[in-house]
Formats: sequence, C-alpha cells, structure tokens
Amino acid sequence: MATTLIDSYHRRIDYLRVSVTDRCDLRCTYCLPDGFNDFEEPAKWLSHAEMARLIGLFVMLGVAKVRLTGGEPLLRRGLIDLVQRIAPLPGLRDLSLSTNGTQLARHAQALKSAGVTRLNVSLDSLNPDCFAHITGRDGLHQVIAGLAEAKAAGFAPIKLNMVVLAGQNLDQIEPMAEFALREGFVLRLIEPMPLGQTGQRMPLIDLTRLGESLAARFGLLPRIMSHGAGPARYWADPTGSASIGVITPLSQHFCEGCNRVRLTVDGTLLLCLGQEASVELGPMLRAGASDAELVAAIQSGIARKPERHEFNEAPQKIVRFMAQTGG
Repeated sequence: MATTLIDSYHRRIDYLRVSVTDRCDLRCTYCLPDGFNDFEEPAKWLSHAEMARLIGLFVMLGVAKVRLTGGEPLLRRGLIDLVQRIAPLPGLRDLSLSTNGTQLARHAQALKSAGVTRLNVSLDSLNPDCFAHITGRDGLHQVIAGLAEAKAAGFAPIKLNMVVLAGQNLDQIEPMAEFALREGFVLRLIEPMPLGQTGQRMPLIDLTRLGESLAARFGLLPRIMSHGAGPARYWADPTGSASIGVITPLSQHFCEGCNRVRLTVDGTLLLCLGQEASVELGPMLRAGASDAELVAAIQSGIARKPERHEFNEAPQKIVRFMAQTGG
C-alpha cells in the first residue's frame, strides 16, 4: 500500500484539516451571514471514532500534519477525546487547532495535556467596538483571556490570524502587530477569500507589500518558518521570538505548493479550497466500507486534486461559506 499521497501535479499531500463542527458562536462578516441556520444536521456529523478512523488512514498514507477546525471546534462536545485518539498515531508529527478563542480559557490546559501541539487563534481587532462589529458579539475579553491561558499552558508559538478587511480593521493592523511582538505571538495577516455570499462581498485586499512595510516599521528580518509555516511569508525580530506573516491567496497565490486537503464534519473530502472537487467518504464509511476501500477512494480523490483555485477568475464560484469548508 502506498505510504504517500502524490497528486497529478507532483505535489505531496501531507496536511489534513478536519472540521469537527460547522457551528460557531461568532458571526464574522466574512464567514457567516446574520441569521444563517443551514448547518449540517448532527446526525450526519462523523462521530469521534469515525473521524479518528479516517484520520488514521490519512496518517498511514503519509499525512504528518493534522489541524482540527470548525466552525468553532471547541463547541464540539468531547473534543478532548478525539485529540486523545489521534495524538498517538505513528507518523503524526503535528496536531494543531484553529479557534476563535472565546472558549479557549476553559480548554487550553486540557488541549495541551491531550496532545495538541500548536494553536491558531482568529483575532481581527483589539478594539472592542471593531471586534463586535466584525464578529457580531462583544467577546474580545474572552479571547484575550484565552490567549493568556494558552500561554500559561505552554503553547508556543501561538499564531494570531487577522483577516484584513477594507473599511473595517485597517487601522488595527499596527496595534495588532505591536501586541503580537510584545506578547511573543505570530501575527498572520490574511486576504479575505470569496467563499459564499459573505466572502464575495468583501473588497479585495492586496497584502503583498504590506508585510514588507510592517517589517521595515518594526525592524523585522525575513525568516523561513521550519515548522507548520504553510503558505505564509514571515518576518521576525532579531531574537526570533515573535514574527509577522502574510497569507496572500489572491494577490500572490501559492497553489503550486499546496500540500493540503480538508475533511468536513460530514466526511466530505474537499480537494481544493476554491473548487468543488470532493470525495464523499462519510457515506462510504457508514455503508460499511473497508479500510482498503476508503484508502482507494482517498487515493483516487488526491489524483483528481485541481491544479489551482479560480478565486480571481470566478469569484462567485464557491457558494459554501468558510464555516462549512473547515477553515
């Protein structure tokens, strides 16, 4: 049995992002529209045992990095049980989690003890009014408390993901950079992507030059992050204890080096963030498919992974929202 996943463009797929729920306790303007309730029925959610089985097959096939996402993953009951199931998998080198931080203070130590190695925390503003405008909720104090508990639990580095939104938080970039550098966090500035109606309404932001100007402003040096860096380009302070990065899926896409696929809460394997290509693993699993049959379906899907997204050419193409995609 093959122990690596190589697509038809010779890219090695070694990173799996797993959505454990499409529910969220925030309504960020670029992610979920107000009043949206068309969430997946819980009966269709993969159980933790089913998720662990599929993740185990991916790891057996050479996936070394797994990220648990949502929606907001800390809303899924029993998440620690899932972490404990998959953290010991032979060959899994990096088990991380993306969160909006509102529930993090209660769970940070348990996540660390269970085997989560890294955290990404979404934070688009340090201004309470701006935060509430973007997220639809007055919850900044909870995120800040969660970050403090995550540091106390020993997570390092902690990445802050800031989606840069024209007319909403541009004036928050410098305060966020100062905060990250002071606290030893990694700040990652992200261009909004046209996923669903919410994302498609966001004006395009070109962050290609912004990282360079911030690096000059704060005296940072270009740096290659050797662990879990993904598509971001980074600049760090001379000690390497804090850094700033930019993720530019639209202005300077990184499709040629894409190494990831996404598994949604119902077991749909999404092969590209900006395409509809997918494999329905959940129904196969529940119909009694053997491991060999699931592996064959995974390998067949990877062989069909698209070369690149079409966000620039066809921005209206993807109708699913980011929360339904899995981060």
